[in-house]
Amino acid sequence: MLGRVNRIFGEAIAFLDRSRRLRWTDLALLAGLAGAIYGIVHLAGEWTGALRPSVEIDLHPAALPRYALLSLSRGLAAYLLSLAFTLVYGYWAARDRVAERILIPALDVLQSIPVLGFMPGVVLGLVAAFPRSNVGLELASVIMIFTGQAWNMTFSFYHSLRSIPRDLDEAATLNRFGRWQRLAKLELPFSAIGLVWNSMMSMAGGWFFLMVSEAFVLGDHDFRLPGLGSYMSVAVAQGDGRAMVAAVVAMTIMIVALDQLLWRPVVVWAQKFRVEESGQTEPMESWFLDLLKRSEVLAWVSGLLGRAGSALAPRHPRRPRPASHSPGRGSGALSLAGFVLLLALLGWGALGLVGLLRQVPGRTWGEIALAAALTLGRVLLATAFGTLWTVPAGLAIGLSPRLSRVLQPVVQVVASFPAPMLFPAVVAGLTAVGVGLGWGSVVLMLLGTQWYVLFNVVAGATAIPADLRESARIYRLGLLQRMRVLYLPAIFPYLVTGWVTAAGGAWNASIVSEYMSFRGQVLATTGLGARISTAAAGAEYAVLAAAITFMAAMVTVFNRLVWRRLHAIAEERFTLAR
Repeated sequence: MLGRVNRIFGEAIAFLDRSRRLRWTDLALLAGLAGAIYGIVHLAGEWTGALRPSVEIDLHPAALPRYALLSLSRGLAAYLLSLAFTLVYGYWAARDRVAERILIPALDVLQSIPVLGFMPGVVLGLVAAFPRSNVGLELASVIMIFTGQAWNMTFSFYHSLRSIPRDLDEAATLNRFGRWQRLAKLELPFSAIGLVWNSMMSMAGGWFFLMVSEAFVLGDHDFRLPGLGSYMSVAVAQGDGRAMVAAVVAMTIMIVALDQLLWRPVVVWAQKFRVEESGQTEPMESWFLDLLKRSEVLAWVSGLLGRAGSALAPRHPRRPRPASHSPGRGSGALSLAGFVLLLALLGWGALGLVGLLRQVPGRTWGEIALAAALTLGRVLLATAFGTLWTVPAGLAIGLSPRLSRVLQPVVQVVASFPAPMLFPAVVAGLTAVGVGLGWGSVVLMLLGTQWYVLFNVVAGATAIPADLRESARIYRLGLLQRMRVLYLPAIFPYLVTGWVTAAGGAWNASIVSEYMSFRGQVLATTGLGARISTAAAGAEYAVLAAAITFMAAMVTVFNRLVWRRLHAIAEERFTLAR
């Protein structure tokens, strides 16, 4: 082992000798690392500073770079939290049939709860927990962005685990893979493509509610954090067109940079996990990933970490025992303890909820039921309209690396842009042609939810094995035949996931689609989203709890009757190699 350590130090000295020949790529990476360290230090100062419930937002364009950095940091922090939640929650639900009966309906309920439903408890609780610093407000903002990201990713990971081809699962069992080996060599690689594309969509979902997550009102309390969301909120409230345009430009630049430096390289990297046995397909490319591969610094660090791991690893590792992989069995005492804890938390929350719901009169319940029916109709219309164009567009993008390379940044920018920023202009246009907010809210929902379907269709089209596509060409199948016998069956599991998350996103979007303020005027229509928004603004917590409970119950029932049956069909009939 001492000899291995000496070789590692020898490689370090050799690298220092080659440092005179560092490429400009390495210098740029080191400069980026220095900038990232500076940004982290600046963010730490923001978080640990004195509590400022509401700050004055500077609408000068010079303030936008700092605001963009703050918003980006919250979005990335929320994404890391969402990814951790996805891997734990999705794996638990897919591998424990007993817990699955509680976890998946609970996920349906959580997805149906809008951001404003989490806001009172999260904001007031964290501010009370950190009364002297901004940590509470910053954590509240991150958690609210997390509620717009996590559910979509978790559904994708869960359904990917449930859709693993049987032959791959049997191969892992025959090779006596342990639980960690199965996760690292089978389950994570198989779910990588869907998880990557849904990660991009989840980031877009977080940006959608950026204005609500950084500037929120609870009764007499006006909480505001410096960031692009607050900048947009103040610009819209004041009707400042110059500031709106500046915010659009800043948001666009940030999203394009994030796409080129993060998402595009990850999408290209994930292509090595495609499930196929033969066939040729045009490879995807990423200029930034190519630069990283040519980096001396990253190559040296990668080799150093690999050799360090080999030096610390035992020379004769024990043969892992095969993981018990029966779908009907739990994962042991830890799973049982987590399940009991989850039931305890649900029971405790239910008792508190019952106390609030008792304060709501019967007439209010009737008004909530009517509002919920109207919002349900708008949600289904928005999902249907979105499907009409996203299926052919998603197939075109996913099946063509050239189109993907050109259109992915465009789609990512459009999907990630906070649609509420455009709502005043859209509503003004609809009013000009005689369309009220009742029907107009369907268009507003569509602006934010259609991307869930598009990204899932693209992920499904990307995962179609090249050998099947070559077979379709060999048999000279026409476009309609390919759609019927190959494309639609192959993407159907992804499409169902897109429908579920799009509908959940539409329910969430109802709070900003059915109720908004512009230039001091309040625009609203009858609907459950408007009811929730007015209750939150007026600090009517009992009515807010009733409206959210009704929404969660309606979404859960609809998921049981419709989406779950479609998922079962997707698993039984349209999963590859099952």
